[in-house]
Order: sequence, then structure tokens, then C-alpha cells
Amino acid sequence: MTPLVPDGFAVPAGLETERFRLRMLTVRDVLADFEAIRERVDPDGTPRGEPGLTLEQNLIDLGWHQKEFQRRTSFAYTVVAPGDDGHVLGCAYIDPSDEPGFDARAHCWVRREAAALDRELHDAFRAWIEREWPFERVAYPGRDA
Repeated sequence: MTPLVPDGFAVPAGLETERFRLRMLTVRDVLADFEAIRERVDPDGTPRGEPGLTLEQNLIDLGWHQKEFQRRTSFAYTVVAPGDDGHVLGCAYIDPSDEPGFDARAHCWVRREAAALDRELHDAFRAWIEREWPFERVAYPGRDA
């Protein structure tokens, strides 16, 4: 699979704000991530959890995300509370785009208890991508383009 970023590009370790922090999602996050996924909500607050997801399936997904990150083909970040690295508030992803004219596709989500952070997370994530990443055009599915 083709890397999403050039060889010389230093992939950002994460993003830190006063209200949340993004860091690479790894298999070590399996339990906290599993909890958060089950409480996932859409930007409008509508529940979007995955009730059929098993812990084993989530571990496989996280291993896949971690390997993609290492291969530089896709980037998954966990969103954690400041000072509580084990409390997952949501996730943020940068993936190849299948839409013509876009270099990448980015999206993020939060769990129910962090629903009030959704817009702030999206805005900070988007600004970070525009500031730190080497893409000219990024699609934000389900958000304004």
C-alpha cells in the first residue's frame, strides 16, 4: 500500500489542547477504546455505538490501525482527557481519500459524555491538519467541506 505522506515527512505525535489530547491509537488502548466506541455519538448527539462489536474484534481493529500508522498509510489517534491518558473521549482518523481531488479524508468522533467537545475537537483537528500535515485538500465526511 502506498504511504499517505512523503518519506521525509515527520508524522506529528499528536495534538494537545487544554481540553483534550490526541496521541497514536495502539493495541494498549483496547479496553478504554472499546468502552468509548460503545458510547459513540454523532455530531448531533445521536447514539452511534457498535453494540455487536466484541473486545476481540476491537483488538484486531486497533492492531490494524497501529500497523497502518507504522506503514504511514493511515493515521488513527485516540482522544484522551488531559492528565488521564487512559480515559478515551473519542478518536480521530486521517485516511486516504477515495474522492477525486482530495489528498486525504479526515474524521473524528466522541463518546456520549464528551458530546459537548465534538465541534471543538473537529475544529482543532482540522486546523492541526491544515497547519501540520502536507495535504492540499482534505475531505471531512459528514462535516462542512
